[in-house]
Amino acid sequence: MRFDVLTLFPELFQPFLQAGIARRAYAGGQIELRLWNPREYAEGHYRRVDDRPFGGGPGMVLLAEPLARCLEAVRADRGDAPDALAPVLLFSPAGQRLGHAEVGRWAASAGAILVCGRYEGVDQRFIDAHVDRQLSLGDFVLSGGEIAALALLDAVARLLPGVLGDAGSHQQDSFNPALDGLLDCPHYTRPEVWRGLGVPDVLLSGHHARIERWRRDQRLALTARQRPELIARARAAGQLDARDEQVLSDQPVAL
Repeated sequence: MRFDVLTLFPELFQPFLQAGIARRAYAGGQIELRLWNPREYAEGHYRRVDDRPFGGGPGMVLLAEPLARCLEAVRADRGDAPDALAPVLLFSPAGQRLGHAEVGRWAASAGAILVCGRYEGVDQRFIDAHVDRQLSLGDFVLSGGEIAALALLDAVARLLPGVLGDAGSHQQDSFNPALDGLLDCPHYTRPEVWRGLGVPDVLLSGHHARIERWRRDQRLALTARQRPELIARARAAGQLDARDEQVLSDQPVAL
């Protein structure tokens, strides 16, 4: 798959490509990542990419023309067929919140073109003409879309075969359908006693069925406390059995 990123700060992506687990996806060629700076497609001596907003107000707005020219260069370089153009994603507070299902769809795709907004935003005319989907990390505002783009790229990379050391590792992640979309359970490692705190006895028992039941109960309890809407979603999907409901009935009501 191939991802092209339109960003005024391509240098922010270099450490990501050189360190950590996700770099395996790029070093191994599972993901091709190309970085494009709209400033290189701007006109004038200063290569200006932003201007003041019409109607007044604080901040600056990214110009449509440099972005459009940059996008045209990406399209030409990709050589996509007219009926199979890569979708254009814009990271914006107005976007749909990025979740596990969305990440899974992009991990199974041929890639996309990612546009990283900056300043007060992007000229709406560029969005109307070229953007297929807007995405957000949550209900807060970042200085630009680069962190959001890195989050998507990292989440996609770890779902690809061979990227994680254990091929089944991501199946135990929070929000994974394999866990009915619940949060993951607590984890422990050596030593068995750390500063007077021990490990739950069941994890030392070697009884695999009891361990799996304990983990399921912990996932239910943690999700009920931290993200009760995920419990409601799992219940509506018919993913909770009578034992699950008994565990949940013993949990304090989320405030």
